[in-house]
Amino acid sequence: MTKASPEHIPVLLDETVTALNIKPDGLYIDGTFGRGGHARAILGELSSKGRVLGLDKDPEALEEGQDLAAKDERFTIEQCSFAKLSDTVKTRFWQGKVDGILLDIGVSSPQLDIAERGFSFRKEGPLDMRMNPGEGKSAAEWLAYASMDEITTVLKTFGEERFGKRIARAIVETRDASPLRTTKQLADLVDKASPFREKNKHPATRTFQAIRIHINNELDDLSLVLQQAIDVMAIGGRLTVISFHSLEDRIVKRFFRDQAKGDDLPAYFPITADQLNPSIKLIGKAIKSGEEELARNPRARSAVLRVVEKIK
Repeated sequence: MTKASPEHIPVLLDETVTALNIKPDGLYIDGTFGRGGHARAILGELSSKGRVLGLDKDPEALEEGQDLAAKDERFTIEQCSFAKLSDTVKTRFWQGKVDGILLDIGVSSPQLDIAERGFSFRKEGPLDMRMNPGEGKSAAEWLAYASMDEITTVLKTFGEERFGKRIARAIVETRDASPLRTTKQLADLVDKASPFREKNKHPATRTFQAIRIHINNELDDLSLVLQQAIDVMAIGGRLTVISFHSLEDRIVKRFFRDQAKGDDLPAYFPITADQLNPSIKLIGKAIKSGEEELARNPRARSAVLRVVEKIK
């Protein structure tokens, strides 16, 4: 079993390290460093010539990464969105040389567990939800001025919340009387506005997910990084992506499918599959956590790992 950071249990750790098919002298990128569990596992497979670059928006992740960099010269970290992957790679002259990239999409367990970050409806804290609190508007700031139609669209699109309009109306009516400033205020509001509860799911789950995705531009950033990742990798390089809900996984699955298919030409064109110029090939099927991991880490239950290899 691969060892990880004691502070955090990374999801699908062994499966991801295996899927990366690590070369001891290779160049690797952890685009979602978090608390470094995956990055440390990759470093454990490298020689003294191998290198890992970590990226993360979160200032607390940056601190963790800087501590690791001080202890291991093979590792460096930058505070930025993985949507800026291409620019970051260019500054290191790694274009076309990267042997593997990991993306672990969405909010991390430490972010959920720290009440002050405002990600969790189960913990009282300021209604923030920014992965980088130093950039952009907080959830509270956005909810203070967004129209009911805009809030409804966000809840339905990013949270697949069928009661999005009811919740949006309740938010607008409530804020007119008293600003929404805390996670508990929003969670209680959603609870009251929802006509019934799903089994084993808090009514605010979808609302918090939707607002977090919107505030952090998560799906746009994911769409941007996928092509960049393929472009910066060496031939034979592996891209591994861990998604946690259907919206993310749908984007990844479709992108991988289209890139593995190649040029979008009519079926009647007299050419072979390899003449369609596919840039990647799919490696195995989607991987999910086994019973042992689920018993150890229930948050892994929705995780899906997809893997591709660059072929052109």
